[in-house]
Amino acid sequence: MFKDAWHRFWHTKEGHIPVIRDVVIAFLILLTIMVALWGYTGQPFPQAPLVVIESGSMMHKDAPFGKIGTIDPGDLVLVVAVHSKADIVTYKEAKNGEKTCFTYGNYGDVLIYRPDTNGDGSISDYIDKDRTPIIHRSICWIEYNKDTKLYTVKEYGIINATSITIEELGLENYKPKWSGFITKGDNNPVCDQSNIYYSPICPQPVPVNHIIGKARGEIPWFGLIKLAFFGNNVEPQDGWTTILFATAPTDCWICLGICLSILILIPFSLDIYDYLKKKKD
Repeated sequence: MFKDAWHRFWHTKEGHIPVIRDVVIAFLILLTIMVALWGYTGQPFPQAPLVVIESGSMMHKDAPFGKIGTIDPGDLVLVVAVHSKADIVTYKEAKNGEKTCFTYGNYGDVLIYRPDTNGDGSISDYIDKDRTPIIHRSICWIEYNKDTKLYTVKEYGIINATSITIEELGLENYKPKWSGFITKGDNNPVCDQSNIYYSPICPQPVPVNHIIGKARGEIPWFGLIKLAFFGNNVEPQDGWTTILFATAPTDCWICLGICLSILILIPFSLDIYDYLKKKKD
């Protein structure tokens, strides 16, 4: 009896069963995709295995039409879990040839981390817990010796210094409280820890336990669907378009529109083909 019911469920075209069958198939496909994403990224459930990019801080001005290969507003980026400092290659390590890593048009790993806005060491207090995670490139690692109160940044040749000055990052007489990564958006003039032009995005170096993961791969444009309804609080720029509540480069909107049109046309085309075939028969 069960075998007959099973066969009928998967083969009948009568009543509401085909609709239920389509829903079951769609659910199984979605479940398979999500299991694969969590398996690949190693993120603990329910931590999302991907994030939607909201700002243009990682954009590259020389990116081609559609901006594939770089991180731009509306991109979906996979977040691979990070367990230790050794899991991350910095920009300077890769550029200096010490390690191999080239991602999203530049050297080094791109990190997704929770910013410690007030620099108190906690990202679970009321100031930080609701902040949107930052996705910026790891530039270098600052090692702080609590006993001697000296700093070492091997990538920049700084050994046992009383403070850190790196002009290209906007750091001057910098004296952080602990060890961690210095991070920077590819499209930003200074690093997240600099206070030269504005208040620091993250005043202290980013320790490993504040890192959600490192970026790997991208699904371009489709995150714009979410941003269109929830917004991304980005000021319009030349060559950008605002649709509903989201602002992003116009070419990204165009590429999304083309993809959605293709996805909509495929089932319609199949339905029309099936209709014409039945009519002919």
